[in-house]
Amino acid sequence: MLHTLTLLRQLNANEFTSGETIAKGLGISRSAVSGALARSSEYGIKLERRHGVGYKLTRAIEWLDHNQICQRLRPHSPFSLQLIDEIDSTNRTLRQENATPGTMLAAEWQNAGRGRLGRQWVGSLGGSLLFSVVWRFSGGISRLAGLSLAVGIALTRALEKQGYQGIGLKWPNDVLCSTGKLAGILIELSGDALGPADAVIGIGLNLCLSSDERIHADNAADLSDCSGPAPARNALLAAILNELADILPRFDHEGFAPLRAEWEARHLWQGMQARLISPDGKENRGRIIGVAEDGALRMAGEDGLKTAYAGDVSLRRVNAE
Repeated sequence: MLHTLTLLRQLNANEFTSGETIAKGLGISRSAVSGALARSSEYGIKLERRHGVGYKLTRAIEWLDHNQICQRLRPHSPFSLQLIDEIDSTNRTLRQENATPGTMLAAEWQNAGRGRLGRQWVGSLGGSLLFSVVWRFSGGISRLAGLSLAVGIALTRALEKQGYQGIGLKWPNDVLCSTGKLAGILIELSGDALGPADAVIGIGLNLCLSSDERIHADNAADLSDCSGPAPARNALLAAILNELADILPRFDHEGFAPLRAEWEARHLWQGMQARLISPDGKENRGRIIGVAEDGALRMAGEDGLKTAYAGDVSLRRVNAE
């Protein structure tokens, strides 16, 4: 079956493209064109159809482009880029393929993307960045407790350098703005207790969500909620990879401690009252006073100081749904 995304790549938002032109260019039948484009709504894409004229996108799509991304990477980048139209999950694929450290896999669409605690991650075709990288750390898994926090710093640095404002972090793996969640980080580890250890670092970033996508994504925000330029996907992906190329080796050699002050300065929940919920439903309440040198959350409650690691715990504000 001809992939719908292949057909959508033949269209633009400036002019109509006839089905006959697409069919001739791809060497397929007109009915195949019609059938594939009829599924465009499954990807959240609305088309303008005009009988006898053709098809037109109702909004432009900036497709990921290998050359454009590579041109913006710093010299001697440690990342090897792979781009794909549709996949179940970039994290899952890299894990199953035992991908080489330094591999970066980005997808236009994930049909089984997920976030932390097994939650579904809702992406947007052309309006999200959905990618994963593999990185090898010389130390063991026990030294990687603060990794998601370090990755969060890399994301906020990249976004701020691109001109976006009002962006901060929530422990342990969310990038937020005033209206909701901009990005999530999912890290899956493998290796030995004493090292080395491999991390598959998955990132989902909302650039421009439709109203329907906002409804279906829990507490979602996108870059239109942050003062800044219209998102350029290829430039932004390259900017994030450049920041990761700086922060991941530093984290490997020095740990989270040197990044702690920067993370707390970006922490939007610093000083707030919150609930820490364990998998069995048990709650601890207290005031968030920051993070430890290894990335653990520090919370002051009625029964003293508590320290928590990400694991399967969930953090919620007091009185928040």
